[in-house]
Amino acid sequence: MTYLEFKDKLYELACFNINQIYAWQPDFDRNNLTRWVKRGYLIRLRQGYFAFAEYKGKPDYSLYFANLIYRPSYISLHTALSFYGIIPESVVQITSVTSLKTESFSNDFGEFSYKNFKENLMFGYDLKPLENKSIIKIASPEKAILDLLYLYPFYNSVQEMRELRFDEDFLYENLNTRLLMEHCSLFESKALDQRVRQLFKAYGL
Repeated sequence: MTYLEFKDKLYELACFNINQIYAWQPDFDRNNLTRWVKRGYLIRLRQGYFAFAEYKGKPDYSLYFANLIYRPSYISLHTALSFYGIIPESVVQITSVTSLKTESFSNDFGEFSYKNFKENLMFGYDLKPLENKSIIKIASPEKAILDLLYLYPFYNSVQEMRELRFDEDFLYENLNTRLLMEHCSLFESKALDQRVRQLFKAYGL
């Protein structure tokens, strides 16, 4: 099999795993993948998962890959907050939450970090379409804030909340505080309730 034949079949997937290849070509020579990675045609995302190098320059595909290479998961925390413009700084890691164990991966698309979450808290994400009809699972702004406050308990005072430097225009004009409180109740965490009160106090919500 030539690389062009391989690419013609799988390119639209953007990201694929070895099982998808074998489902198409049971006698596929796995050594091809090693050669194509060395030549820069493919990028190894983690063991058994690959992406075509051309997707490196396309926006948001790293978020899509984050969903696929460790499932179930969805984008949240600092990456989601940056995506919505709620925090000013760009983020180095692509941060997700998962019901699996805490994990991290590093590849040419970036650093992928996954924080363990209770399975019953894996809700509150939106589905954002990409150009090839693929979907990114990313926390809503309200859920991303709650996920952050739940997983990082040191944000527990007005001063700490102010140091997050949340965009106040977004908070006043776009944040759905009713939805945030509805989601917060599902955590059944008095500590999180207290942190949300400190958040509201810090930003006058």
